[in-house]
Amino acid sequence: MRNFFTEFKNFAIKGNMVDMAIGIIIGASFNAVVNTLVKKIIMPPLSLLTGGINLDEHKYVLRASSEGFEEVAIGYGDLFNVLIDFTIVAFTIFIVVKGMNRFRNQAEDVTNEKVVTPKDIELLSKIEKLLEEQNRLLRKEKN
Repeated sequence: MRNFFTEFKNFAIKGNMVDMAIGIIIGASFNAVVNTLVKKIIMPPLSLLTGGINLDEHKYVLRASSEGFEEVAIGYGDLFNVLIDFTIVAFTIFIVVKGMNRFRNQAEDVTNEKVVTPKDIELLSKIEKLLEEQNRLLRKEKN
């Protein structure tokens, strides 16, 4: 039991929990932005192009409402809205990750003089060059 609490303390102190909490908070805020983008920006012109069709109202009625019975329907319009939301989120995440990877690749490129290379990457690059030099010299000695 003591090991469990030590492990939890290490997890919390190293920042993993904080990073996760920040990710969740930003994700929730990003969800609100995407919902507004879809409902207020994308769907109105799409509705105009399709002759005023509102996807939220599209459904397949299995049983109409009558006295004492509620309507039973499959709301496929909501599914379309969710798919549009998902597509926008996936595309946005793709663009963000692609941009981050580009910047990371530039930062890790030792030959790129525009971007300051982190010291650890620079050190690893020097070690790699020294190992290549050492291997080249060892191959010469064998021949």
